[in-house]
Amino acid sequence: MSKIVARVLKGFRDYMPANMLPKERMLRQVAGVFESFGFAPLQTPALEYADCLLGKYGDEGDKLLYRFRDNGDRDVAMRYDLTVPLARVVAMNGNLTRPFKRYQIAPVWRAEKPGRGRFREFMQCDVDIIGSTDMMADAECLAVGAAVLERLGVDDFVIRINNRKLLTAMLARFDISEGEPAMSVLRAIDKLPKIGEEKVRVLLRDENHLSPGAIDGIFEFLSLPAADLDAWFEGDETGRLGAEELNTVLKLADELGVGDKVEIDLSIARGLDYYTGTIYETFLKADESLGSVMSGGRYDDLLSMFGGAGVPAVGISLGVDRLVYGLMELGLLESQQSPTQVLVGVFSDEERTLSYGVASKLRAAGITAEVYPGTPRMKKQLQYANRQGIAHVALIGKTEAETGQVLLKNMETGQQDTVTIDGLIELLTR
Repeated sequence: MSKIVARVLKGFRDYMPANMLPKERMLRQVAGVFESFGFAPLQTPALEYADCLLGKYGDEGDKLLYRFRDNGDRDVAMRYDLTVPLARVVAMNGNLTRPFKRYQIAPVWRAEKPGRGRFREFMQCDVDIIGSTDMMADAECLAVGAAVLERLGVDDFVIRINNRKLLTAMLARFDISEGEPAMSVLRAIDKLPKIGEEKVRVLLRDENHLSPGAIDGIFEFLSLPAADLDAWFEGDETGRLGAEELNTVLKLADELGVGDKVEIDLSIARGLDYYTGTIYETFLKADESLGSVMSGGRYDDLLSMFGGAGVPAVGISLGVDRLVYGLMELGLLESQQSPTQVLVGVFSDEERTLSYGVASKLRAAGITAEVYPGTPRMKKQLQYANRQGIAHVALIGKTEAETGQVLLKNMETGQQDTVTIDGLIELLTR
């Protein structure tokens, strides 16, 4: 039998315990924030019928779908994001109470070019509010996003917001056709923070075939302060409405206490077709080259693609893997080899039941504890605790059992103390 070369597909990765433990700890905190705002969990399948996903992300997005025919010869695709599956769920469940507030934490797949902090399989955390046209819903998504980052210990971040109505009206002014021509221009504009004005101008000229006047007009729009938007769009109802919505969201963000984290950036375009109003992207100021770690917006027309009436909807999505990558680079998230707080050593086969008893009492008190398998020399057991980063080792033999105590070793300081089991629980809990 030939040997198989162990390898991983490009753009995919194994998450070892050192990365998974802080990631899972982070996700529990994120879910706690979502639920504190009244969002309930939802789970959708990894596979969808391809026609449920196609045409929702634009031509570029459709090319990035992992699409194939399954063993039943069905045309299927792996989910590209969590928003379109949510729209499908709402279309299939017309009796949902509205506003419907849900969150979902799950992997998605995109066949895009891998890069720093960018993978083809990655985790998203979404919150969405379905059924409300009020800009309070848009502002609440900003507040939820800010609360998540602050819960994770990130204070230095900025949420940059825009409104797709402004971009739509601007494109119409320069006779840029709707559909793929408009989306191609928006994708070029969206690259402005990453590649700079000169390279974006080249893209608009060479790939989108815009005139010098149109390109200059686009950059005039991108440099506008918020106070000048109404005047620039005078007589244009779409542009005027976009400016009104943008200013309303800013006002509500102030009322929610996150106004200092929000700023207008007219170059934020979000390359997906389905956005219709508010759009936003979030950057860690310590390393903006990492890209947006949290983004989203309003998508009032998406549900109409499933044959029903349009339903107002807005949401925000946290890019977990990119954020984990960034936080670990910035030293805000530490790797961890083991979830164990206490390793309970075993002196001998005869004393093994004593170790089991200590571990059971610790677990009952909510303390993670493991018993070393086997009875090698204690030096080997202590070495294991060191390699796993386990902070404490508890040892109990017949002598300690007679007095109801254990020997506790602090693996960082080397200090050893004899304590009762209740005292050990109190110490570790504190």
